[in-house]
Amino acid sequence: MSIFVVRAFVRMREALAANQQIVVKLLELEHRLENHDGTIQELVAAIRELMLPPPPNRRRIGFQTPPRTGKVNGRAISLVRHS
Repeated sequence: MSIFVVRAFVRMREALAANQQIVVKLLELEHRLENHDGTIQELVAAIRELMLPPPPNRRRIGFQTPPRTGKVNGRAISLVRHS
């Protein structure tokens, strides 16, 4: 009977050692996943930023003349004809 008890304790010790190795591996994987999750979130944010359309360019190309105004008796008047 004592041989069976000793064998049972040996198996328990082996199981505990294996479980500790599994726990260490799981902790390593969790740490890697946390790093990967952060990196993936940064990539997704960068992609979303690149997917936004560029702001419209409201500036017109070409030469623009300033509005024609003049002064009569100290008052500003427009020299553009109104129809």
